[in-house]
Amino acid sequence: MRRPRAETTSNPSWRLFRGNGGLGVAAIAYVCVDYLREVSPQWHERLQPVLWAALALAALVRAPFYRHWALEIRAAIPFLASLAFLLAALLCEAISVRFVTAVLGLDWHRSTSPLPDTGQWLLLALNEKLPQVVVDILRAHIIGLHHYLMLFMMLGFSVLFNSIKAPGLGFATRYLFTLAIGRLLRAITFVSTILPSVRPWCASSRYQIPLYPHPWAQKYYEPYASDPKAIRRLIQTDTHYANVKEYPVEYRPDWGHMSFLVDILRPSVSEGSKWYHLLKKASGGCNDLMYSGHMLVAVLTAMAWTEAYGGWTSALIWLLLLHSSQREVRERHHYSVDCIVAIYVGILLWRMTGFIWSAKDTSRAKRLSKLEEVQSRLIRAAKDSDIDDIRKLLNEVELAGQERQSSSQLAIWAFAGIATTFLFTCILLAFIWTSDG
Repeated sequence: MRRPRAETTSNPSWRLFRGNGGLGVAAIAYVCVDYLREVSPQWHERLQPVLWAALALAALVRAPFYRHWALEIRAAIPFLASLAFLLAALLCEAISVRFVTAVLGLDWHRSTSPLPDTGQWLLLALNEKLPQVVVDILRAHIIGLHHYLMLFMMLGFSVLFNSIKAPGLGFATRYLFTLAIGRLLRAITFVSTILPSVRPWCASSRYQIPLYPHPWAQKYYEPYASDPKAIRRLIQTDTHYANVKEYPVEYRPDWGHMSFLVDILRPSVSEGSKWYHLLKKASGGCNDLMYSGHMLVAVLTAMAWTEAYGGWTSALIWLLLLHSSQREVRERHHYSVDCIVAIYVGILLWRMTGFIWSAKDTSRAKRLSKLEEVQSRLIRAAKDSDIDDIRKLLNEVELAGQERQSSSQLAIWAFAGIATTFLFTCILLAFIWTSDG
């Protein structure tokens, strides 16, 4: 009987899920069912739990038959490290968001006009030129942040069906690590130069920060903000010289070891006594954050689908990404430049982190390398008609491309149960924390 050339070609579930686009159909079904909340809330309440239950049940049923848990065990520590790195990056970003919103005070937010944005002008002009049906489609809330996160999770869990290359935790490690790097770069970017919000009323409606600027801004920014002569003299002398006006004394609560954050977060008496209470109220900030965090997540998800799965679903996800981008601009969550920069930064970052996980078949490369190593011995055995030696050498080539299982079966099953429970918990938390965008 002839032996199959690869595991994927002999696996019926793989042919159903990959060859017939099962993963793509499931992904698009999820987006469509979730969009029913805008069209028919009643059907959405009925169908969404059914779809969630079906996807979870499919993963749970398939998990006991997954053959690469040994690879997942080796990928667990890097995955947890990348998750911790992402949480640290998000904390740094939250502190930076509060700082750039609070440092200039509410008066600055109220009086500063948004920057001119030609992308916004173009979309407004297209509203007058395009058919109303097209405009309605462009305005529709088809896909949001939590959809892109769910699409990534579906892609990661599809490793159970051999739709993407194992280990799934290695794929998730690359995604989380790339996202963490992107969020850190974003925080460094928007904290370096403070840009006015596209929504000038935002800060007054969300924050209870002081009306006046921070002492740093009082000394180094405000005296030179609008007077051209003062700015020229500042450039010539390269030192501040203007007198600072009289302002109220800054409120300074006692935060113990975290008191260094008082100058950065600028708390008020009515906002509570804990520093993390202020971070929970950030809600994305109230001045422009260069570049868009939503678009970064969307681009990384689209890049992951393109590399790991490909096909028509990836093309559709890129179309949805472009739809999300124009909506970010149309609804004035971001300037056009924020979305454009997020797209090429996300693409470049994903390309740079290919060393963590790649869709390329490394086992095939190992087999070819081993084949080259034993080629001369194989030829000699063939000339001598030594069938046993030929079988031994071919077996060495086959073993070179297989994963080594160093853990006991009990440890593998325990890890499988813990990993599955942990990942489903992460999915539920992601739904809860990102349901409002």
